[in-house]
Amino acid sequence: MDIETILAEFSSSNSVILLLAVFVIVLVLLGVRIVPQSEKHVVERFGRLHSVLGPGINFIVPFLDRVRHKISILERQLPNAQQDAITTDNVLVQVETSVFYRILEPEKTVYRIRDVDGAIATTVAGIVRAQIGKMELDEVQSNRSQLISQIKASVEDAVDDWGIEVTRAEILDVNLDQATRDAMLQQLNAERARRAQVTEAEGERRAVELQADAELYAAEQAAKARRVSADAEAYATEVVAKAIKENGIEAAQYQVALKQVEALIKVGEGEGKQTVLLPSNALDAFGDAFQMLKGRK
Repeated sequence: MDIETILAEFSSSNSVILLLAVFVIVLVLLGVRIVPQSEKHVVERFGRLHSVLGPGINFIVPFLDRVRHKISILERQLPNAQQDAITTDNVLVQVETSVFYRILEPEKTVYRIRDVDGAIATTVAGIVRAQIGKMELDEVQSNRSQLISQIKASVEDAVDDWGIEVTRAEILDVNLDQATRDAMLQQLNAERARRAQVTEAEGERRAVELQADAELYAAEQAAKARRVSADAEAYATEVVAKAIKENGIEAAQYQVALKQVEALIKVGEGEGKQTVLLPSNALDAFGDAFQMLKGRK
């Protein structure tokens, strides 16, 4: 065997080894799949669903398995949508909504629905109309949080077969036509006027009540004063009566004499020069009072 033959055989064996190495490298590259944290990959084998690859390193069978869909599992927001609805009191409202969702089961999303965003938007629009159709306008305005909860629950039930989770559903605004706004403004002004009248009437009623309470209090105090005065007079009368009972007629005469003396003193207290007329028995009154006072001592 010559050198050329040996070299030819060696070159042929090296080519085979090189081809095998390249084939192994290709198999490794085709069989290893690294999935990002924010994605899931749907693998098909012979055109049918085979598996779903989660984040990290995954292995598939080259030439048999194929990654057909790469689905993002990040939360998504649908474009804000507006839809008309009619309340139970026949008011046309325009509702602006926003929905957030994320895909939990990509195999359901891929094989059961074509346009996910469009399907969710249509579902939300129908549910919003149905829920608002059960409520009056005042309830829509005042119970917005309850309405949002009902819409979210209904949407979750509707999209459950699509492998989707609705994370949030928001009602951004509820708009009314101009005629309804004008009517509501008139109603609001009338309500404000009514409240002002009620407040004024209540203030007047309260003022009357306070005035009546003040008059009643004044009457009660006057009655108490009269009662105290009557008690004092009764007590004085009782004392005089007791003195008359114990000392006889002399006590009564003593009291009368004192009163006469006090009256004459007040007459004499006037300013300037004046003439005081005394009754003929005035000196007798002074004497009697002095004698009685001396006798009491």
